[in-house]
Amino acid sequence: MDSDTKGHATETSPRDERPTLKTIAFMTGLGVTTVSRALKDAPEIGEATKKRVRLVAKQIGYRPNRAGVRLRTGKTNVISLVLDTEEDLTGFVSDMIYGISETVAETPYHLIVTPYSRRNDPMDPVRYLVETGSADGIILSRTLPDDPRVHYMLEHHFPFATHGRTNIGVEHAWHDFDNRAFAREAALKLVELGRTRLALLPPPVGLTYHTHTREGFSEGVLEAGATEVAWSGVSIDDLIDDIRSKTVRLMRRKDRPDGVVVSSGGATFALVAGIEEAGLKLGQDVDVVSKQSSKLLRLFRPELYVCQESFRLAGREVAKAVMGQIAGKSVDKLQSLAAPPPIVSCRNPAIP
Repeated sequence: MDSDTKGHATETSPRDERPTLKTIAFMTGLGVTTVSRALKDAPEIGEATKKRVRLVAKQIGYRPNRAGVRLRTGKTNVISLVLDTEEDLTGFVSDMIYGISETVAETPYHLIVTPYSRRNDPMDPVRYLVETGSADGIILSRTLPDDPRVHYMLEHHFPFATHGRTNIGVEHAWHDFDNRAFAREAALKLVELGRTRLALLPPPVGLTYHTHTREGFSEGVLEAGATEVAWSGVSIDDLIDDIRSKTVRLMRRKDRPDGVVVSSGGATFALVAGIEEAGLKLGQDVDVVSKQSSKLLRLFRPELYVCQESFRLAGREVAKAVMGQIAGKSVDKLQSLAAPPPIVSCRNPAIP
């Protein structure tokens, strides 16, 4: 009887119970309050103490009880990335999520993805998150110059950060890639290669970075004394087959371009297919400068020229910005612009 009782006690020992702050406090020799503040990254706790607490928490599998946290603090410790399900998959989604996750990993926050389709009202997921209090902060992409989602969150005093800028006249947290500088440098690069008639395959009309890209491209064309070949009714958001067929028609025109600037790596695959279907040779009849977020273009055609945009960096920056908003930091400290790296040939084995 006694041996059975002892065996049963072993099976239900405290080691099998869910670890708590008291568990970490006992193992580190610290007070529960100190442990709690260390896990919250409180500035008054030293870095060595924070690292020791986090290491023990990780080793014993500690996870805060979200329901309890919300009852005590009113917070969820959740950051939501509102993501267009039709986003370019050549690096954007995985790298953005990786960058955000990398940044929140050492904080109390964790990431959830809230998907939506651009065919539906983009306000729906934002309203849901704000009205239900399902997250402490929101990250948005595909910003508009006068973005109603940004207006809504500003009106509701809800912490957020955007991947991309707006022109609403009110400061908010954001990170962006300098598409204006990229497009200008891309146009100048094509002229350096001897090209004089340039076309642009831009982001979709309406998004803020379409305007930035268009302005930079026009500046580069004017500065270099080149000629822009008009190419309307096309964007990097078009279906791959549509970009290919529109490229074929463009390249069969008498005034066809001999250089093209492209705003995404995914669209470049279709563009090159159209160039070659029109009977032209990349690197001889036409040169192309494209943004890329992965290594695929380097493997696709060595004649291409590329400029790397890091979505992992973007993820890290928007995560820091939205957490800064939640913490009440000044908005002007939560804005960052990534300068484009040099444009390089895909023949260069050293390119990213």
